[in-house]
Amino acid sequence: MSAETILARAADVLADRSKTYGEPRQNMAAIAARWSVTLGHPVTPAQVVLCMLDLKLARLRRDPGHQDSMVDVIGYAALLNEVTR
Repeated sequence: MSAETILARAADVLADRSKTYGEPRQNMAAIAARWSVTLGHPVTPAQVVLCMLDLKLARLRRDPGHQDSMVDVIGYAALLNEVTR
C-alpha cells in the first residue's frame, strides 16, 4: 500500500469514527474522565491519545506489517493535534 493510500485510509477511518463516536476532542475527554476514575488520578485527553498510540506501536512491534495498526497510528497522531489545540 502506498503512503498516499494509507493516509487516505486513515482519513476515511477518522471520518467514520467521528460519525460513530462524535467529535474527537469530546470523545477523548469522555475516555479521559472514565480512565481518571479507573486509575484514581487525572488523565488528560492528550494522555488518552498517547496511550492509544503506544498500544498500537506495541502491536506493530509484534507485526510491523499490520496495516490496520499503521492506519490507527496515523489516525491517533492526527487526533493528538485535535486534543491539544
